[in-house]
Amino acid sequence: MQLSDRNRLCYFYVREAVQRFSRSVSSGRHSLLRMSRRAPDRLIVAPTDLRAIDPFVAEEIMEGRFPLAGRVLETEGSSPFSLELPSKVFAAHLHSFRWLRHLRAERTEAACVRARTIIDQWIRLHGRRTTGIAWDADVSAQRLIAFLSHSPIVLHSTEGGFYRRFMKSIAFHVRHLRRIAGHAPDGEIRFRIRIALAIASVAMPVRLSAVKRAGRDLDREIDRQILGDGGHVSRNPRTALDLLLDLLPLRQTYVNLGHDVPAKLIPGIDRMYPALRFFRHQGGDLALFNGATPALANELMSVLRYDETAGQPFKALPHTNYHRLQSGNAVVIVDTGHALSTDLSKTAHAGCLSFEMSSGKHRFIVNAGSPKYAGNKIRQLARATAAHSTVTLNETSSCRFSQSPFVGPIIVSGVTRVDFKRQELADGSDGLLAVHDGYKPIFGVLHEREIRMNVGGTRVSGRDRIFRPDGADLGADNEDVAIARFHVHPAIDMVQADRDSVLLTAPDGETWIFTAFGLDVVISEDVFFADASGVRHSEQLEVTFPLATRPEIRWEFARRK
Repeated sequence: MQLSDRNRLCYFYVREAVQRFSRSVSSGRHSLLRMSRRAPDRLIVAPTDLRAIDPFVAEEIMEGRFPLAGRVLETEGSSPFSLELPSKVFAAHLHSFRWLRHLRAERTEAACVRARTIIDQWIRLHGRRTTGIAWDADVSAQRLIAFLSHSPIVLHSTEGGFYRRFMKSIAFHVRHLRRIAGHAPDGEIRFRIRIALAIASVAMPVRLSAVKRAGRDLDREIDRQILGDGGHVSRNPRTALDLLLDLLPLRQTYVNLGHDVPAKLIPGIDRMYPALRFFRHQGGDLALFNGATPALANELMSVLRYDETAGQPFKALPHTNYHRLQSGNAVVIVDTGHALSTDLSKTAHAGCLSFEMSSGKHRFIVNAGSPKYAGNKIRQLARATAAHSTVTLNETSSCRFSQSPFVGPIIVSGVTRVDFKRQELADGSDGLLAVHDGYKPIFGVLHEREIRMNVGGTRVSGRDRIFRPDGADLGADNEDVAIARFHVHPAIDMVQADRDSVLLTAPDGETWIFTAFGLDVVISEDVFFADASGVRHSEQLEVTFPLATRPEIRWEFARRK
């Protein structure tokens, strides 16, 4: 049964209300009673944190400054938790305590004391109530993992009072996450909660039945969220990296302690690696689809060095719905899917049939990506079709997003079907033909895109067509206008060669020429959301075609010798 946009929103209003009530009941209000329950007397193991360490951040924290989420908080001797924080994103990073890893770089008694002092301040201010951003599901799961992973620093040469408070806080986190796990937002957040609880089950002295129960819960999440091709249900290439950074230490901890590894854990990890390689350009960067933020090269390499499934990337991820064309030094990755559920659509982008192209070490054509530290308004802008290397019709996204603050920015209508066909031609070239129905509800048309790559990887040709499903003519009086956008990576220089062609040159001198046959190619201002240093100015190529006179265009990227 198809729901109208209004009925769909009503349904999610009711469901969200029920889930919020359930979360409220689960979190409870008797915090003092819960805190008085028995805490573990020791920790057995501290899982390794594979994330990158920055000595500069450690030095800043030692001096009372917190450089997090693209902002800096100057505490001037006060507790950071007693001050007004620069942004909600900053607050989430501060309360997650992921930054504890940087203090490992100090390797001093002073760093251990500093870590204990800040944690003690947090426990006194936030440890006895489960409200506010400090106890958001994802933040509290990250914090539990950080507390356990960095407990050797935190507990080094500590006195008994803090030791007991810290252990009580660990136990409190476990009870809280157990209560909310079933009601947490679907996707990566719920997955991370199960990872945190599994880590806690082996890091603390608990009954073997508790270890097995946490493992079974994790198995169910792996089975549900890691698709058959290894992609994550969110369709975000970055999610696999973030999950592996926690799953790999957990796997090793099970092995080191002699516990039976959960049945789905090792096969799940092995399945994720080929998908992670699928999204990796030859220069090492991950493709920017569906909310992907920039990935640090050292974090990606720290995960890939544990890859025991090494091999050539797949040509397609049939469950996650992406395709990859690769020949010579060139790589093209194309999005041929849509959000797998309305819940998961809260972070999905309207980028169907968008693509990225790289050659050698450099990305030439990208999507704008998603900002790592920006606020909600900018994150929502990054979800628009115009922020992707695909066709936009009448400056309208191929998906419509809810503006409701209650149910969140779910997709309420748009792409529901994508048909595609892989084409291997007689001359050895590789191609893809795909069509989506995102513009059918509003404009009554479909968007078809064809991309081909020659044998040597020196030519990528494309065709975009807007047409009616019944094959009827669009009409000479049609006022609809389409724009094909090609977002160019900020590192690439562009020079207008002719009215229908532009030269694109990488820092090492590699040059490609883009041509839109018979059409004006305009170099216009752009924004690159996914730069490691923050939102960055960039440029894009735009090809405009009125449907009344030109419903189909052809274009090409050709490498210059």
